[in-house]
Amino acid sequence: MKRMGWFVVLLLAMTLMVPVAFATGVKEAETKELNVLMTPQEEWCQGMKQEFEKITGIRVNYVRMSSGESLARLRAEKNNPQFDIWWGGPIDSFIAAKQEGLLEPYNSPNYANLLDQKKYKDAENYWVGIYVGSLGFCTNKNWLAAHPGVKAPTSWQDLLRPEFKGQIMVAHPSTSGTSYTALATILQIMGEEKGWEYIKKYAAQVHSFTKSGAAPAKFVGQGEAAVGIVFSHDIVNEIENNKLPLEMTFPSEGTGYEIGGMALIKGGKNVANAKKWFDWAISPEGQALGPKYKAYQAPTVKGVKLSHPELLQVKLIDYNFDWAGKNKKAIVDKFTNEIAAATKLK
Repeated sequence: MKRMGWFVVLLLAMTLMVPVAFATGVKEAETKELNVLMTPQEEWCQGMKQEFEKITGIRVNYVRMSSGESLARLRAEKNNPQFDIWWGGPIDSFIAAKQEGLLEPYNSPNYANLLDQKKYKDAENYWVGIYVGSLGFCTNKNWLAAHPGVKAPTSWQDLLRPEFKGQIMVAHPSTSGTSYTALATILQIMGEEKGWEYIKKYAAQVHSFTKSGAAPAKFVGQGEAAVGIVFSHDIVNEIENNKLPLEMTFPSEGTGYEIGGMALIKGGKNVANAKKWFDWAISPEGQALGPKYKAYQAPTVKGVKLSHPELLQVKLIDYNFDWAGKNKKAIVDKFTNEIAAATKLK
């Protein structure tokens, strides 16, 4: 009987230990994993994943989508978020996401690193800027050589020239923050009435719309069209790393620019790890990695050298990010429903 009594006590003790061990195991798993929704180019995404894993030991799972697709994904998963943090893409989308209750505020100790906290951070800490990039035009040099007398566009009005009919490539604003930045820039320069009149004419010049904002630089460089509307750092990437024959120009009326954003996802499961990524991404060490992975955006923190300062030495408009973010859905819907549907995107 004594032996039986000891056996019962031992069995009971083991039973009580199982939930504790299981709970500890779950906690351990949570501290070693991070799910990131990424928007920049694939090579930079892969590089940041590897660098973060190396310094933290945390496994990073990521999905790369354009900013419009990312916002749509977060909307669809609002009641069951699959990501912990969103990294990259114009902050217009982050402002829209904040408005829709998709983001979680975070007061990072590394906000002190920012070059300008008022400009590069949401006042309520829902998002932060991680890079800056200006919008430009890229024109295929071989196409220019085959069309003597035609010059690369140097103004928004130049895009309406008859020689560029069916020769322009740009992403669709429903999937791309790059394209939305172009729309918002035009509306801010020209005003809404004249801006929409211009946009209808400009859309009629387009050869094809792409899903990705960076894709037109590649396709134009390969000769599929004459002119692309792309962020300038993506043009530099195609010129320097893929040796594509592109001429880069900027609109004389002024151009829009992006502040690439980052934010915690509301309801994300790995909050502590998401905060580690967040803090690291606004450190000098984290932002200095861009050029290593062929990303030439300007940093938003102190202590990082500009890889291509000339990309910001252009005429920038006083781009109203708050207006662009709050009106994004209405503008994209109007463009999609009245001007160019999001079908057959390249």
